This record gives sequence, structure tokens and C-alpha cells, in this order.
Amino acid sequence: MDLNLLRTFVAVYESRSLTSAAARLYVTQPAVSQALTRMRRQWDDPLFHRVGRTMEPTAAAHAIYPSFRDALMTIDRALDAVHSFDPATSDRRFTVAMSELGEIGYFPALFATVRSSAPNIGIDVVSLDLEQLPEWLARGTVDLAVTSLPIAGSFEHRVLKSERYAVLMGQHHPLAFKGTDNTDRAAPALALDDYLGADHAVVAGDSGRPALDAALRRLGAPIHPAVSVRHFASLPPLLSAPNHLIATVPASIARGWAETWPVVLRDLPFELPGVEISLLKRTTSQHTAALDWFHGTVLHALRGDPGEFSSIGARKPGAPH
Repeated sequence: MDLNLLRTFVAVYESRSLTSAAARLYVTQPAVSQALTRMRRQWDDPLFHRVGRTMEPTAAAHAIYPSFRDALMTIDRALDAVHSFDPATSDRRFTVAMSELGEIGYFPALFATVRSSAPNIGIDVVSLDLEQLPEWLARGTVDLAVTSLPIAGSFEHRVLKSERYAVLMGQHHPLAFKGTDNTDRAAPALALDDYLGADHAVVAGDSGRPALDAALRRLGAPIHPAVSVRHFASLPPLLSAPNHLIATVPASIARGWAETWPVVLRDLPFELPGVEISLLKRTTSQHTAALDWFHGTVLHALRGDPGEFSSIGARKPGAPH
């Protein structure tokens, strides 16, 4: 079996595109087309049918892909032992899928850790799409994904942490220091009546929202948001403005905001299960040593507390520049 044909088959299968496969293999598209013609002739099967702009695998292609992928991974790991990946000199690019909240709270720490040992490595962040993510990971469109929600597929899965939620509000808010000495940053939890009676700002599509709503339903006290925004990044300036809004947000990210915005963090007045944050790794055959290094580095970076990296550019009045 020609090893180049195996690589071409796997590249077309995972990308569903002759053009993308050619770019991945560093060859021309006609070269991929010629290789596909040879494979069809050798294996007596079309292997792929063009459907719109994609190359959809036949039943035979689906059947042989796992074995071909595993064979290439074994070969690549053997080659890696001879020609090791050197992050200090590599200029590879990796792609990570994460939510907007992940970009704010996790990506700065991720990038800083990666660049500390790999100054020429590039990273592309794409918006997390849970419907597309299994396909992206299977095809190698993304290398890693940070998510709080389960997805279909047998991908390598590592739990990063359990993220708890807390209450954030401006320093001017009447509840900001209620029940404290006005200086205690580790203030006690809000009273339930105060929490329920406040005006709430929520983020549409927040993955932690269902658990919060369920906890409030158990208390028989749902909240009715005064404001619904599309992006987490809008919360710090919104809460810092002269209004009396509060927001329930991931605690580690809120701690970072409390260091850079005139906002105060308070505990919730009821128990809310933490949200499990996980790191998913693609299961393709390319760049094994590089991907293993990147996965391990990201895992190390994100298992700490990202709060100190959560600034989005603001400083408290009087803070040093």
C-alpha cells in the first residue's frame, strides 16, 4: 500500500474537500485528484461522491477510515521518535474552539503559557458551535475545544475544572457592601430576598443559565431579568455604569473583572452546582507530536485559576498604569 495514498485518503475524508486536503498535504489539487483516481481504481469503489461543495464518503470509505487513521497515527508516532517536535523553533498554527466567555476568561492564560516556550507558534480561535464541533474535531478543522457542554463522539476528554457562579455588581450598588464593613473583598453571601429583589442582567445563551434557573425554580422564586445582553464582555461596563443591576457569572472570571473594574463580587445565597469545563482533543492522524505538546500545554495552562487573566482593558479609577 502506497503511504501517500493513505495520507491522501485520510485528508480528504477528514476535510471533505480536495482543496483543503491539498493544502493540508502541501500538494496541488490536481495531485489529490490523481491520487483519488488511483485509489478508486485499486479499491474498486468511488470512495467519495461530490454533494454540493463537499466530498461525502461512501459506505466503504466510512468502513476503512478508522483503520487507515490508526495506521497513520502509529507510523507518525514512530517517526516522531526520530524527528522530535521542537516548540522553541516551530512556527505551526493551531486552532481552538471556545465560547466568548472562554476567550475572555481562558484564552489569555492559554496564549501566555504557549508563547512562553514556543515564541513562533500561532493560534486561531474560532467560535464554539456545538452542532458542528463533533465534525470539526473528527475532520481536524479544530485541534482542541474548550466547552462546558457534552458533545457526541469519542474524543479525548479532560476535565479542566468545576466553575462555580457568583454575583457581580458595581461598587456603587446598594447591595455591594451590605452586611460587610465596606472593605471586605471576601464578603458574605447576599441575602436571598436581596438577590431575588434586585434587577438582573443576563447573557443570552449562557450555558450556565439552565442550572441557575433550575435552582431558582426549586426555591419557588424565578427571576425576571431587567436586561438581556448578547455578550459577556458587555457586563463589566454595564454594571460599572450608574444603575442598580447585578449579574450571576462564573466566579473565576468575575474575580478578574473585580481587579480591573469598579465592581464587587458576592456569593450566591443558595447552592448552585459547579459547571464542568472540559478540554476536547481532535482524533486525526496529522502532526501527532505537535498536537500532543499543544494539548499538554493547554491542559497545564487552564487547570489553574484564570481569573487574573480576565481583564478586558479597563482599570479602576486611580489604579497605576
